[in-house]
Amino acid sequence: MSNSVTADEVLRYLGEVDYPADKDTLVTAAERAGASPEVVRALRAIPPSVDYRNDDEVVRSLRLDPAPSRDPGTAAQQARYDSKPGIAETSRDIQEDRVKGEDRRTV
Repeated sequence: MSNSVTADEVLRYLGEVDYPADKDTLVTAAERAGASPEVVRALRAIPPSVDYRNDDEVVRSLRLDPAPSRDPGTAAQQARYDSKPGIAETSRDIQEDRVKGEDRRTV
């Protein structure tokens, strides 16, 4: 998720919105407030035909990266290994190879 935005970034541009508001109203308000293309794109991705009653409902509808500062290598390592149920991928410890030295097979 490159160019991902945070909830705070999106809400910064929705300060003038009168709720309840639909998707088009939110997008228009963000554009008028000078939001970046990433913020506008995030708002355009929320479900249509919903009257959002407050900022919390908008944030729940956004597709946000749970760990925006995570580099791609770390993300791949965390995704590669299974862990206990209920632990988010972004919260997993990075696993080390269990087999080292001469016991390690090479292909």
